[in-house]
Amino acid sequence: MRLSNELENLELRTADEIVDLAVAGQFSAGACFTSSFQAEDMVVLHLLLRRVPNIPVLFLETGYHFAETYEFRDEITRDWSLNLINVIPTRSVAAQESALGVLYRDDPAKCCQFRKVDPLLNALRPFETWFTGLRREQSVTRKNLRKAELHRLPTGETLTKVSPLADWTWGQVWEYTAANKIRYLPQYDRGYSSIGCEPCTAIPNDPNNLRSGRWGGQKLECGIHTFSEPLK
Repeated sequence: MRLSNELENLELRTADEIVDLAVAGQFSAGACFTSSFQAEDMVVLHLLLRRVPNIPVLFLETGYHFAETYEFRDEITRDWSLNLINVIPTRSVAAQESALGVLYRDDPAKCCQFRKVDPLLNALRPFETWFTGLRREQSVTRKNLRKAELHRLPTGETLTKVSPLADWTWGQVWEYTAANKIRYLPQYDRGYSSIGCEPCTAIPNDPNNLRSGRWGGQKLECGIHTFSEPLK
C-alpha cells in the first residue's frame, strides 16, 4: 500500500494539514487511532474528532493501568462520545500471573508482548490508516520518526501509520492543550511525563528523557512501534 503523492510529502505539513489529508477520501473509511490518553493523544484526538467524529479509538486494556487512567478514559469516552474499543489480551491478569508469574517485574518485555503488542497487532488488521500521538522528542528511539510510515504486521499486511505531532515539542503539546482547554491525566501534575501501566511507570529520572521513568530504565519501548518503516 502506498499513499497518494500529497501524503508522501507530509514532512512539510502542519498537524492540521496532515489530518485533513489523511482522512480525505479512501483513508477516512479505514482509519483508527491508538490512545493511552496521554497529553499527545488528547491533542491528536481533538484534531481527529473534528473531521472523523466516529473514528475507532483503540485503548490497550492491559489490566495494569493507573486507576486515574481508567477513570479519565471513561470520562473522556462519555463526554467526547468516543467510539472506544478496549483491546484486551487473551489472558486476564490473574490467569497470566498464575501461569507465568509477575512478568512486569521478572520479564517486562514478555509482559508487553502479551498484553500490548500481540493484542494491538491483531486489532489493527481491519484498518488501512493508523493515527498515533508519537513525537520524535519523546525518546532517542523515536528520533527518526516520520510523519507517515508503513507499519508492517507479522502477517505481512501493511497499513499507513500517521503521526501528526512527530515534529512537535513538549511545549507545543501543552500550549495546544491550554489554548483548547483540553483535559489531561492527573498524573502529570504529580511529575510524570510518560504514563503507561502503573507498575512500570515512575517519575522520570532524566529530565531530558521524558520516557526515562518507564520500565525502571530497562527499556524505552513496549514494542508496538518497532515494525514501521518510512515511506519510499
